[in-house]
Amino acid sequence: MKKLLILGALLFSFIVSAQNKEVKISIDPLSENIYMLTGQGGNIGVFKNEKGLFIIDDQFARLSNQILSKLKTISDQPVSMVINTHYHGDHTGGNENMANKGATIFAQKNVRSRMKKNQKEKGAINPVSLPVITFNEGLQLYFNNENVKAFHVHNAHTDGDAIIYFVNGNVLHMGDTFFNGRYPYIDLKSGGSIKGYIKASEKALLIANDDTKIIPGHGKLATKKDLETFSRMLKEITAAIQKEIDAGKSEGNIIKNTTLTATYDTKGYGDGFINSERIRKTIYSSLTQ
Repeated sequence: MKKLLILGALLFSFIVSAQNKEVKISIDPLSENIYMLTGQGGNIGVFKNEKGLFIIDDQFARLSNQILSKLKTISDQPVSMVINTHYHGDHTGGNENMANKGATIFAQKNVRSRMKKNQKEKGAINPVSLPVITFNEGLQLYFNNENVKAFHVHNAHTDGDAIIYFVNGNVLHMGDTFFNGRYPYIDLKSGGSIKGYIKASEKALLIANDDTKIIPGHGKLATKKDLETFSRMLKEITAAIQKEIDAGKSEGNIIKNTTLTATYDTKGYGDGFINSERIRKTIYSSLTQ
C-alpha cells in the first residue's frame, strides 16, 4: 500500500510538472513588418503597423502574458487588433486578455455566434472575449504600408473560417484550413466538411504565388508547393473513399482500409493529432451526411 501511495504521489507530481512546464514562445520574421509566432495552439500571425500590433489568433489565455512579453521584442506598441480565424479555444482563448489590454477583436460572424453558444452552455457569456466587429464574406483593412484582406471560406474546418492575406508582404494565414504536413481536423459538428475544406485550399492556391509565405494553423511555415501537396492529398483520399462508398462498402470496412491513406501515411501525415483511421472516418462521415 505504501509503495502504491508513493507511486501515486510521483505520478501526480509528474502530471502537475508537465502542466506547469513553460511553453516556448518563438517569433520568426517573414517580411519587414510581418512575423509568425509559435507556442501552444494555433500559429499566430503578427503585423507591426502605425496603429500598434495586429495579430491573427491568440492561442490560450494562460499564455497571454508570455505572448505579450515576446511581442515586446518586436514593438513597444500594444496589440490594437486581433482577428480570429475561427472559434476554437486554441485560437481564441486569449481574446479576453487582449481585449482588456485595449485590442479590438474581429472575426467572421459565425465565430461570435459559436463562441456565445459555447459560453451559454457553460453557464455564462463573457462579452469581453467575443469579437466586436464581424463580417460575412470578406473584410479589407488599410494601413500606411499594407493592405490586409480577410476571406470567409465556407464550411471548411468550421462554418466560420477566415483566411487572411497581407497583400504587400505576400503572407497568407490560413488558420486551421491548413495543417502543414498533417491530416487536418475537420469539425463536422461545427459546420466543417471535406468538400468545403478542399474548396478552401483551392481558394488559397488562387491567392498564393511561388513567393508567398503561408502560415498554417498548425505545423511549420509553408510554401505554395506545400499547400499544393496538402490539397492533392485531400482530393486523392476523398476520391478513394467516395469510390468505396459508391461500391457499397460499409463505414467499418472503409475506416479499417489502410490502403486508402497509405501514400500519405508513409509521409507522416497521420503522426499528428489526427491519425489515418480518424481522417478516413471523418471524410466518410462528411461525404455521407
